[in-house]
Amino acid sequence: MSDTKTKAEKEPMFSPKILKLLKSPLNIENPITVQVLGICSALAVTVQMKPAIVMALSVTIVTAFSNLIISALRNTIPARIRIIVQLVVVAALVIIVDQVLKAYMYDVSKKLSVFVGLIITNCILMGRLEAFAMGNKPWPSFVDGIGNGLGYGLILVTVGFFRELLGSGKILGFAVVPKAFYEFGYANNGLMILPPMALITIGVIIWVQRTKSPELQEK
Repeated sequence: MSDTKTKAEKEPMFSPKILKLLKSPLNIENPITVQVLGICSALAVTVQMKPAIVMALSVTIVTAFSNLIISALRNTIPARIRIIVQLVVVAALVIIVDQVLKAYMYDVSKKLSVFVGLIITNCILMGRLEAFAMGNKPWPSFVDGIGNGLGYGLILVTVGFFRELLGSGKILGFAVVPKAFYEFGYANNGLMILPPMALITIGVIIWVQRTKSPELQEK
């Protein structure tokens, strides 16, 4: 018993198991493309890259710290009120993030509108609290939250990149398509800034991912 305890205590913070929690959501366990969660915000905040990046960072911070807090409290939370406790923790973190955005990035906060507040009910976040944080130690839970937040953010930023580039000819608000292109008849694709194109872009990403990952292909 003591040998097992000593071995557990000496386990490195970034063991292969921990690194897997960080890397898997970026590919074969991505919360959007594989688990099909968090689609609503992916449709709403990806017209431009800047709001997509801010939303991705916000979700990552809230997911990581809510996982950490709930994991630390997991043995003291009565099962019958665990969802209420989770929502209180998440709501407190979301309020902090929202106030920070309004104080330091007010223009982006206005673009994100109600979607920052809706992080409270984000199915990715609540799913990780229930499926992982309630049954694991704080450090793995914290890393799991970071991994899933980054996996979510990766898709948001990718979709935002293509929508802003093809829809507006810009990246992060800066024009990148040369004027000569427009003079030769190039035109921005107005469809890319409409919500349906976010869904179509995600569909293309899912198709590419499943094509390159045999483990995700249906037998």
